[in-house]
Amino acid sequence: MMEKTERKKLVNELITLIEKGNAHVSLWDATAKLPADLRGVVPESLPYSIWQLVEHLRIAQKDILEFSVSSEYKEKEWPKDYWTPAREQVSDEEWENALNEIRDDQKQFFALLNTETNDLFAAFPWGDGQTLLREALLIADHNSYHTAEIVVIRRLLNAWK
Repeated sequence: MMEKTERKKLVNELITLIEKGNAHVSLWDATAKLPADLRGVVPESLPYSIWQLVEHLRIAQKDILEFSVSSEYKEKEWPKDYWTPAREQVSDEEWENALNEIRDDQKQFFALLNTETNDLFAAFPWGDGQTLLREALLIADHNSYHTAEIVVIRRLLNAWK
């Protein structure tokens, strides 16, 4: 078993990686001050908009959280359940709700990581070898990949610093 201080250091690094991105732009920076009329724009030769990426991040992260907390987890159908259709208009309320849900789900996941009785390395009994550590790395990796896509789309739309 991992020492308490070593476990805390690892958990802090995981949380920082998910929240702030370390060497990558954070999701919060990538979505900040995005003009509302650009949320649903699908640039030429790309398959999705920034809104679709945000929604995909929200859905996938919630799925990982649900898997991590419940033996009653029901697997979603790929890709149908993970991607939303394109839309030209996304209201401020929808935009803020999606980002707030991502934040709230991250906080719930961080609480799992911070619960010292949760073994980061133990396989979930309901999975096929997944661990809490693996799920944390999956969130970090998946979110950083799609956050980079948001930055690229913003650049293509001339909406990046």
